[in-house]
Amino acid sequence: MRSASSASSASPDTSSQVACLATLVRARLERLLRAAGIDPCQSWQAILLCLLFRDGALTRPETWRGLFSNCFPHVDFRRPRAADMIRIPLQLAWLLIVRIKPLPASRPWKSRIEPALDMLLKMVASAMPNALREAAARLSKRVNHASSDVNAMEAKAEEFARHGIWDHPTVRYVAYACAATLALLCVTTPFSTLAQLIFVTLLWIIAMLIRRIPGPVATLLLIVLSVTASTRYLWWRVAYTLNWDETFDFFWGVLLLFAEIYTWIILVLGYVQTSWPLRRGPTPLPDDDRVWPTVDVFIPTYNEPLKVVMPTVYAALGIDWPRDKINIYLLDDGRRDEFRRFAAEAGIGYIIRPDNFHAKAGNLNHAMTKTSGEYIAIFDCDHIPTRSFLQATMGWFVRDPKLALLQTPHHFFSPDPFERNLGLFRSMPNEGELFYGVIQDGNDLWNATFFCGSCAVIKRGPLEQVGGIAVETVTEDAHTALKLQRLGYRSAYINLPQAAGLATESLSAHIGQRIRWARGMAQIFRLDNPFLGKGLNWAQRICYGNAMLHFLNGGPRLIFLTAPLAFLLFHAYVIYTPAISVILYVLPHMVHANITNSRIQGSHRHSFWAEVYETVLAWYIVRPTTVALLDPHKGKFNVTAKGGLVEKNYFDWTISLPYLIIVGLNLLGFVVGIGRIIWGPADEIPTTLLNLFWTGYNVLLLGAAISVASETKQVRRSHRVNMRLPAVLHLPGGQLMRCETEDFSEGGAALQMEQVPELPAEELVMVSLWRGDEEFTFPARVVGQSTTRLRLRWELSTTEQQMTLVQCTFARADAWVSWAEGRHRDKPLLGLRKVLTTGVEGYRRVAEHALPSSMPLARKAASAMHWIASLLPRPPQPVKNNNHL
Repeated sequence: MRSASSASSASPDTSSQVACLATLVRARLERLLRAAGIDPCQSWQAILLCLLFRDGALTRPETWRGLFSNCFPHVDFRRPRAADMIRIPLQLAWLLIVRIKPLPASRPWKSRIEPALDMLLKMVASAMPNALREAAARLSKRVNHASSDVNAMEAKAEEFARHGIWDHPTVRYVAYACAATLALLCVTTPFSTLAQLIFVTLLWIIAMLIRRIPGPVATLLLIVLSVTASTRYLWWRVAYTLNWDETFDFFWGVLLLFAEIYTWIILVLGYVQTSWPLRRGPTPLPDDDRVWPTVDVFIPTYNEPLKVVMPTVYAALGIDWPRDKINIYLLDDGRRDEFRRFAAEAGIGYIIRPDNFHAKAGNLNHAMTKTSGEYIAIFDCDHIPTRSFLQATMGWFVRDPKLALLQTPHHFFSPDPFERNLGLFRSMPNEGELFYGVIQDGNDLWNATFFCGSCAVIKRGPLEQVGGIAVETVTEDAHTALKLQRLGYRSAYINLPQAAGLATESLSAHIGQRIRWARGMAQIFRLDNPFLGKGLNWAQRICYGNAMLHFLNGGPRLIFLTAPLAFLLFHAYVIYTPAISVILYVLPHMVHANITNSRIQGSHRHSFWAEVYETVLAWYIVRPTTVALLDPHKGKFNVTAKGGLVEKNYFDWTISLPYLIIVGLNLLGFVVGIGRIIWGPADEIPTTLLNLFWTGYNVLLLGAAISVASETKQVRRSHRVNMRLPAVLHLPGGQLMRCETEDFSEGGAALQMEQVPELPAEELVMVSLWRGDEEFTFPARVVGQSTTRLRLRWELSTTEQQMTLVQCTFARADAWVSWAEGRHRDKPLLGLRKVLTTGVEGYRRVAEHALPSSMPLARKAASAMHWIASLLPRPPQPVKNNNHL
């Protein structure tokens, strides 16, 4: 038997032999692949071989783990299942037989455009004199050199765009004249069918090339193409598609045209608003905190339970600001004794008033008369601030004396009805993220940031100058910002989540909240129209006007959902032109709008989901916005309920009834359209098919909207937040184990570690968490465990422990910064597919709730189909690092 030392000395030689053998096998296999016409850098077979046979790979366990996770994405090797014996052989056969190109982590746009550019330059150079050919060669060399570094090319493009020559009046007006002339020609020049096809194809090719170029300049070019295609479509609709000879056709045609004009206005104003987001960051405060201003923190509440309010107060007490310069007040419009006692126990101010006049706005205005801080930070009672809130925001006020308002995003750690009922939480941006992720950053560029009622700081002096929080409308927040900006004060927006709250629990509550917003914006449009009056520049008028006009989309959306029925049921030509012309004008308008909006909004709104959100709200906002436009003083403030429960799964038939009726009408139109194809005139078949396609899309879109009405049970009073934080587990025997949280809530947490020790249920343990450099220990009891996961329930006995737990978890400075990490960016076709599949799922849910006795068999069939689909091979996951290939 060899000694341990001799065995140890022999292992390096063995490893080197294995490495040499692996290298030799890999080289020979690569030659075989090339001989077979397979590029080793462009096939999954080669990637598998390189993973296996790279130097020393066979001797490292992580190689095998990475290989399995990449090549078998539908197999969980930590929890094997019986059907994996079928999945693994099928996947192996798929990988060995089918040649699938891997998805690169990032494919630069230059690899797509360089070959075409080089070929074009060579063709041009071959037909040129020598002098020009040499110039073309130099140009090609410069282009290739510039495109070798995307960042450098983007910087040069921006430098060119910022060149001082563009500020010269003559150059600017000449550019305006040329642009207007070209735009007029592109929009109004009549084309034959073939010419229109060539024109829109050319526009599409240009857009597909530009969308690969990074930077805001390329975004502006996409906007130009989109506006060109959409304006040409609108001009064509007005000039060529109205049937002036038939009153009924003309009426429906004009109705649809008005809806399209509205969407064109919203599209163009939205482009102006969001084309170049400012993306402002925090600015540092003075080193001497004695010159920092005083801040009053207002937490208004009316009918919310104390359990919802407590975390917000505890987090506010942990805000990093000099104690003598911050005062926290609980503004209780419910005048409840338990809130008074809680405020006294927490050591904060408690303010009530004798009435509830003007709701939240009146509550805040009354509190202003009882306080004196230079600045006011406002948080809704469910919005938990981070400890860095004032550190991140107040620097701008010190830097800019004219700054009166600074807003931060409204971030939600619980799912809204769309996310919960459709199972989309954290995998897709929520319904409100477009506003806080894109629109507010765009507003900030134009000094038009909206006040959103919470997670904001307002300077007391300017606020008093405009008479306090606005009370004339039910959207007091946006109206207040408008008043401040009319007086010339500046506003700012920092797109950094510095507070987090609860989303609405049910679809009915969500719709109620949006009804209030829509009514309030219509009231402002009537009472304090941003397009009229003094004090605003043109960009501010556009930002405010677009926000208010957006909430008038209920009527146009209902028109789009029913427009094809005019032809299918009543034989009215709403677009009086051949079907091929409709396709050649409508498709470019829609395609370019989707490409451009995906470019601008892709990280914060996935394609086609805006139509789902608008469809859900359309019926319910038509009446309040119409009434507010006619009589802006009607309507009252309604409080959005938070912290409620959904006791069981159910289908909200009341909310979905209007859309079920519209679905019925569309299905009737679809059946009549099929009859027209079979028995109608042959020359109407293309038009009928086009309307059937439109109707089919509307039916699936309505299905997606109806799907949200299938409420999913929500019985947790304390929402769990999936977040990894460093922790230490203190075992009863005194041992310490490093671990991290998998999730946490006010009621408990789940810890992840390599190996969970055997602990009986209800065993008392201690858990250490950190707030900055400070360590805090919390008692907890064991609820359950698995091999690598320990579930705990907090056993907090004091107010101090409850406060510290909130400050170590929800109120951490970095709590919400990485919330969207790992989420996929928008791809328009995938967004369309998701919306359509959600529409199909919506009708399945309707059937399940409407016919419960007949569904067990259908559910079993669906489960069997899902199981069969799980056996099918899957494309391997992208290899993150292919440098070794």
